[in-house]
Amino acid sequence: MQLDSATPPFVAAFSDPEAVARYADGPPRFVPGFTDLHRMTRILLAERAAPDAQVLVLGAGGGLELKALAEAEPGWRFVGVDPAAAMLQQAERRLGPLNARVRLQQGYIDDAPDGPFDAATCLLTLHFLAIDERRRTAAEIHRRLKPGAPFVAAHLSFPQADAGRTRWLSRYAAFGIASGADPDLTEKARSAVGTHLSLLDPEQDAEVLREAGFRDVETFYAAFTWRGWVGYA
Repeated sequence: MQLDSATPPFVAAFSDPEAVARYADGPPRFVPGFTDLHRMTRILLAERAAPDAQVLVLGAGGGLELKALAEAEPGWRFVGVDPAAAMLQQAERRLGPLNARVRLQQGYIDDAPDGPFDAATCLLTLHFLAIDERRRTAAEIHRRLKPGAPFVAAHLSFPQADAGRTRWLSRYAAFGIASGADPDLTEKARSAVGTHLSLLDPEQDAEVLREAGFRDVETFYAAFTWRGWVGYA
């Protein structure tokens, strides 16, 4: 799949070699408890996914969660989907020998196999999608899961009323700077997040998952400007 004029701005940025090269430094600085988020995700999936589970990972570019999950669960196999070829190449390099249990697929949810999968994740990704596409993507993930299979999502989600939105965007940037991110790049990131992302209130995000068909949707992660949910097909 080629990137074109209709490609979302953040996806296009992930075709920039410099952005791709420094990607792995970003999440730990901007996402509180980033490593713990992966650990919690594995625990939530393993509650219902068998030791030989097939797991769909949407937004897999870079390979950070793929590596964490594959190392923690040696019997799981994965399909990792991402629209950015350069990010998938980075994932392949990061995974090394773990690639034997991973199939990487360039594209969006429609390019993922039909499954059915035993579990799925979508970490730090759904906030890139406009609301209608977010709803459709969640429904397509649900369609690819076995009944009762767990789905874990986590992304930017905070109050969107004018004053609250501005305050939380400033806090997003302040956390990055406090964690060692370059102040100029952080300000550009704050501006891009505020301009280009279709951000929702946390309860609206949870409702997207319910509308897609997920049951028993629960918040398991709340850290500054980030939220995470688990639900079941």
